[in-house]
Amino acid sequence: MQAEVLPRSVTEARVLSVRHWTDTLFALRISRPSSLRFRSGEFVMLGLMVDGRPLLRAYSIASPAWDDGLDFYSIKVDGGPLTSRLQHVRTGDRLLLGHKPTGTLVLDGLRPGRRLYLLATGTGIAPFASLLREPEIYEKFDELVLTHTCRYVEQLGYGEELVAGLAEDPLVGDIAPARVTYYPTVTRAPFARRGRITNLIETGALFRDLGVPPLDAADDRAMICGSMAMIADTRALLEGAGLIEGSSSTPGDFVVEKAFAG
Repeated sequence: MQAEVLPRSVTEARVLSVRHWTDTLFALRISRPSSLRFRSGEFVMLGLMVDGRPLLRAYSIASPAWDDGLDFYSIKVDGGPLTSRLQHVRTGDRLLLGHKPTGTLVLDGLRPGRRLYLLATGTGIAPFASLLREPEIYEKFDELVLTHTCRYVEQLGYGEELVAGLAEDPLVGDIAPARVTYYPTVTRAPFARRGRITNLIETGALFRDLGVPPLDAADDRAMICGSMAMIADTRALLEGAGLIEGSSSTPGDFVVEKAFAG
């Protein structure tokens, strides 16, 4: 593809690595343009030229704002207009990247608190991979709880490696291991913790397992990233506990993300 025919809203980036986690999940690392600035937790438009036109979808950036590269974590959808093609890219290929990262899963949207819940399903863990490597999050919260719910056990690998790797992180390695609790759950296979995170919140199982009090707006904050149904159900539970949704302009007790790839 020729750079001069690209829309002004995008630039090219080179694929640095590709990792296929399962037959339905893969990760990409691409070059980061020197002009691209973002806040950890934001998403950006990513895509390919298809039939002479740019095909772009919103993807959460899974690397922190200080990283030299850009990481992404995606599902594979055989019939998906973009992911059916994106899953086949190789190191050295060129992708399209939007100029304007944005999103609501940013620390500016939350009031100070003691404990921050990062509630993810599937590839919704991607923005939390960015935030957990962001030093600012450890300045604002004493405890971080990352929940990750998947259908099958093998789909937990990305989160397991993310949390294990925090100890080697150049900026947060000294503090993250003692401050981050990882809480994986599975819905369709035998596992130590079974069930949807919404059910585990509603029944109180999450808090009993962690040995912490139920949700309390005085201490607890949350970020949510998953399917639209999961977001709606989790939002209702948080609001029922007295937590108020926030934004960058009006910080609150929890924030949600609504950008999806397909």
